[in-house]
Amino acid sequence: MNLPNKITICRILLIPIFIFFYLASFIPYGKLIAVLIFCIASFTDYLDGNIARKRNLVTNLGKFLDPIADKMLVMSGLLLLVSVPIIPSGGQLLEPAIWPSYVGVIATVIILGREFIISAFRMIAASKNVVVAADIYGKIKTVFQLITLIYYFVYVFIVEEFYSAIAPQAEGVFSANMVLCLIGYILLAITVVLTIVSGIKYITNNKQVLKDEK
Repeated sequence: MNLPNKITICRILLIPIFIFFYLASFIPYGKLIAVLIFCIASFTDYLDGNIARKRNLVTNLGKFLDPIADKMLVMSGLLLLVSVPIIPSGGQLLEPAIWPSYVGVIATVIILGREFIISAFRMIAASKNVVVAADIYGKIKTVFQLITLIYYFVYVFIVEEFYSAIAPQAEGVFSANMVLCLIGYILLAITVVLTIVSGIKYITNNKQVLKDEK
């Protein structure tokens, strides 16, 4: 097994560790540790591909593992954000980080749905011995997905540790929390749009895969 594939496997192994620290409320600054682990895992996505291309170490195993590792990382992050309520220090239980909850659920369904569709598309291509390479749209999509997830993880840490400082003090008051939520919505919207566009471009650019053989 070459170095890029070992790095990819390390990314997969970091996922349960990231989840543990994100959920381990009994560990001081567990969310912050989780963010750092997630950032490291995200960086390995760039690192393994860069090393594989520069050293000509691209393998079939790497082509198989790399997208799986990416999807597992993004999927675990999204599921945590939409299912785990925020618990402010000394405060009451809040909604999950992406609220209203239906916004996060809809975004998650779109993002994960796209990944399942493309995975099925690749399986069809593989059955026809057609190699479908990743394009620039997919890479940009992945970058924005990871950036958005990292932003929301940082947001969760800020809310849990400093909620009293950023929360609105009265009804209708524009607060730091509202600004942070707005930034999150913008990043999430860009990510969802890129996810849809990249999926459509991926299929239309390789639509010959869907043609029946005569």
